[in-house]
Amino acid sequence: MTNSQTQPAGSRPPLMTRSLLLRFVSIIGASTSFYLLLSVVPLHAETSGGGGNAAGMATGALMLATVVGELVTPRFVARFGYRLVLATGLVLLGAPALVLTASENLVWIVVVCLVRGTGFALTVVAGGALTASLIPSERRGEGLALVGIVSGVPSLVSLPLGVWLVAHVGYAPVCLAGGVAALAAIVSVPGLPDREPASERSIGVLTGFRTGALLRPVVAFAATALAAGIIVTFLPLAVPSASTGLVVMALFVQSAASTVSRWVAGRYGDRHGPAGLVLPGLAVSAAGTLLTALTHSPFAVVVGVALFGIGFGVTQNATLTLMYSRVPPCGYGTVSALWNFAYDAGMGVGALGFGLLAGGVGYSLAFTLTAALMLTALAPAWRDRPIRSKL
Repeated sequence: MTNSQTQPAGSRPPLMTRSLLLRFVSIIGASTSFYLLLSVVPLHAETSGGGGNAAGMATGALMLATVVGELVTPRFVARFGYRLVLATGLVLLGAPALVLTASENLVWIVVVCLVRGTGFALTVVAGGALTASLIPSERRGEGLALVGIVSGVPSLVSLPLGVWLVAHVGYAPVCLAGGVAALAAIVSVPGLPDREPASERSIGVLTGFRTGALLRPVVAFAATALAAGIIVTFLPLAVPSASTGLVVMALFVQSAASTVSRWVAGRYGDRHGPAGLVLPGLAVSAAGTLLTALTHSPFAVVVGVALFGIGFGVTQNATLTLMYSRVPPCGYGTVSALWNFAYDAGMGVGALGFGLLAGGVGYSLAFTLTAALMLTALAPAWRDRPIRSKL
């Protein structure tokens, strides 16, 4: 048994420290800035006369810069520390938003998206590594679940709010609010601890991809992220057009189930270890995706996305907690980069590939094939399962 299991609950180290509360400020600022403009910028590009693919180019530039930035950020963290990289990310995320509406030229909009994507990558990778260092290892799963809630609530509110505000006040005030949200959070950064000079050499991203103990959780999580991108993007198109209320309810159920299961998985993982949760989390999310293939059955759709949400939340928490437990503190930046890469690349590839697939075979069969593809990740998840010794 581990020490955390033998100690009374009252002796567990505190989770809510001053540093973690300060870190919440930059999490909320970055999340609000990113999601407030996530749908607004493509809409601005489309209405500015940028052409039929203007919206896709704007979002594509944002996600491309984010994914590339996530892979190189650990190198910056190792050299400059958490605070400088995090503050730089907030500046790059917020400042371009202030001048987005200065021109309606598509090239200008794409450049702004590239800069903001780079800034967002710096904030999530450097900030994620810093967050891991602020959470006691005995409560890492619970702490990461709490962080997920803190970052998730602004995204849930800001995404629809941005579109609503544009319709009522226009683009410039919304872009101003998005920029200020990120820039205002910079005031919290000096109060955060910085990386201490490490005696160990930091783990590079390429080394992380070659390390099976890190790559296996990445593959498992990427499989669920792939389906998450598909459900969020295509569920409104896959269900009958008269079922708008069903889509809204289903997406809410999926998000709520993911949030709750992530919290439960964190508390369970702290007591029993996260390795045993990856396999069932992946299996449940695949089962939910398969059930969602019955797009003409409201009951199947709601239950399917609920199951997917449960599995997705469990896999989110378990894979990230497991990866952090397998590296020293000097490797936290690499873990954050790999996990966020799996998240963003999985969602992007899933949405793109599913769109091409569904065009040829239809939504129901495409969901079925997606579930089958997810099951291929059971092999690395099986290898990561805890081996119980015989008594």
